[in-house]
Order: sequence, then C-alpha cells, then structure tokens
Amino acid sequence: MPLVAHNRLPTFDRLREEGLRVLAPDFALHQDIRELHIGLLNMMPDAALEATERQFFRLIGESNPIAQFYVHPFTLDELPRGEAARAHIDKYYEPYSKIRAEGLDVLIITGANVVGSELSNQAFWKPLIEVVDWAHESVTSTVCSCLATHAVLEFRYKQKRIPQSHKKWGVFPHYIVDKSHPLVTDINTRFDVPHSRWNTVSREQFDVAGLRVLVESDDGCVHLATSADGIRTIFFQGHPEYDTISLLKEYKREIRAFVSGQRKDYPPFPENYFGPSEKAICNEFRFLLTEAIQNKTTLPAFPEELLINQVDNTWRDTAGGVLGNWMGLIYQITHSDRRIPFMDHVNPDDPLNLKWKRA
Repeated sequence: MPLVAHNRLPTFDRLREEGLRVLAPDFALHQDIRELHIGLLNMMPDAALEATERQFFRLIGESNPIAQFYVHPFTLDELPRGEAARAHIDKYYEPYSKIRAEGLDVLIITGANVVGSELSNQAFWKPLIEVVDWAHESVTSTVCSCLATHAVLEFRYKQKRIPQSHKKWGVFPHYIVDKSHPLVTDINTRFDVPHSRWNTVSREQFDVAGLRVLVESDDGCVHLATSADGIRTIFFQGHPEYDTISLLKEYKREIRAFVSGQRKDYPPFPENYFGPSEKAICNEFRFLLTEAIQNKTTLPAFPEELLINQVDNTWRDTAGGVLGNWMGLIYQITHSDRRIPFMDHVNPDDPLNLKWKRA
C-alpha cells in the first residue's frame, strides 16, 4: 500500500512525480487498512541527506501492498549540519523525543560518514547507542544499513570492523545461504547489491556474534544477516536502497576530490557498474580533464547526461522483495496496539517462534 504524506516533506512530491502512489492523510483515514509506523534515523551528511531520505521512502513505498506506511524521519543533533540541511531537518523531521514518546512499529538506521577510523570517537556514537538500545526494547524490528551495522556489531557484539586495503565499491553478486528465513522468501537466489565502504565485518565475526547470516558473496562478504532470534535486528552491509545513479554521483564526487587535491589518485571505476561504452565516455573525459589541468585551461564538464541513462539497476527488485518480506512479517507479528516481542519462551504458533507482550 502507498506511503501517506502526513507532513509537507518535499520527498513526497518528488516521489509522486516519479509515479509512486502517495496518499493524502485525509484520504488515508477513510481506508480500512492497517497502518505501519516506520522510523528513519537519517545520519547521512548534508550532501546525501535528502537523496538518502528519498531512497528509503521509495523503497518502503514500493515494498508491500498490505499496509499504509507512515515514515517518520529524524536525525541526531550531534551530527554536524550546514544551514540548508539544518533548515530542512527543523522543518520536516521529527525530534527523537517525539519518536520515543509515540512509538514505532519498526526502525531503519542509515549509514553515516565518519572522521577517522574509530567509531567510538564519533560525536554520534553515544546518541546512536541510546537510540538502538531504546529500539531493542521498544520496537519490533530494526534495520541497520552499512555503517549502522558496523556500529551495532561493535558496541553490542564486541566485533570491531576491519579496515580493507582498498575500498569495496561497485555492484557485486550475492547469493542466499539460508533459504529458510521469511526475509528471503520468493526472491532471486543470486542477485546484485551495491557497496561503498572502506571497512568490513567478516563472516567469521558474524558467526562469533551468534548472528544468522542469510546472504553473502562469493568472497564471503556478508550482506544480509539477522540477530539470533531472526527478527529483532536486521543487518545490511551493502546499500540496497541506492538509486540507479547513486554510484555515478559518487564517482563524480571522487573526481571532484581528485581535482581539488583531496585525493591523490584519479578514482577507479566502480566495479561491475559501467559497461564498455560508459567506460569509453569516462576515459575520454579523463583525457580531456588531464589535458586541461596540464594546460591550465577551462576544465571540461563531467559527461553526466551521457551516462545517466546508460547505467543499469540490477538490485532494486530484490531489495524491494526483501523489504516487502520484512514489512509482511512485521504486519503479521504486530497489531494496531503495537505489541513488541520478548524472548522468555517460544510459541510455535508465532512466525519465527516469537511470543508477544503488550508495549
């Protein structure tokens, strides 16, 4: 069922323009359909704040036909923000105190940019732990994306992420290793996932933590896992929410960083993303750019318009399928009074052997 535009967030208008069905709140009230209230803790930096917001709203809105989705975006005050991003947050996001008081059915936590290698030194570290601990006790299920996965693995399971010799960047094939979990029902057994990160948590670390690995790549890179109970916490290391052009935009930003001197080397292509014709266009641009830098002439414009309709999306259907399965599972194991799971003993009549108590 569609998203409900319960505030004036511009993302709703953008998604309507894309053809996604978005209900006005007065219309939604006349539909005899359950609501699901979804928190989105958006920790992305200013440049990606609204794009990440749209990506998750879109993925939620396309995911499942059984409920009306009220998405409640919020962030952490400790994250540094510029004037425009702060104005957007103040106008359209909800304070965490309100989120906590009113409750959620589920929570999604995005990744974040960090300064330095130590997560525990980041300004958001303690506030993030507070949100995760609250969600663990008060929200049926939490999805952690990329860096949020690394953070939770560190502070809850004592598994610290491992720096890699090179950035895992591009689109990579993965396969299901545990077909019995409802999250991976009726999705492709092999599918692609975008990644963009310098650090990883290994399969061995997931196993030591007692987590349930559902999806990994040929090289043992875990993409999808859950807490031992199968539902309380869902971990993504990749970025299934990415738009088709997200990696293209990131490639462009990396070239800008090279030109400005913020990175020493010219960025490589994201793996398995550009085809031969797109690589040829990019190589020609690199030649022209290098020539302009050497001759101190006007720099050429990045050929984004030539590339934007050439790159393929090979992950969205499966991403929507997994999220749809998650929403369907949450729909089954919650109720309109927002019951939450606890693990005192199992009940074979409940999905994933969970028992429930009232919040």
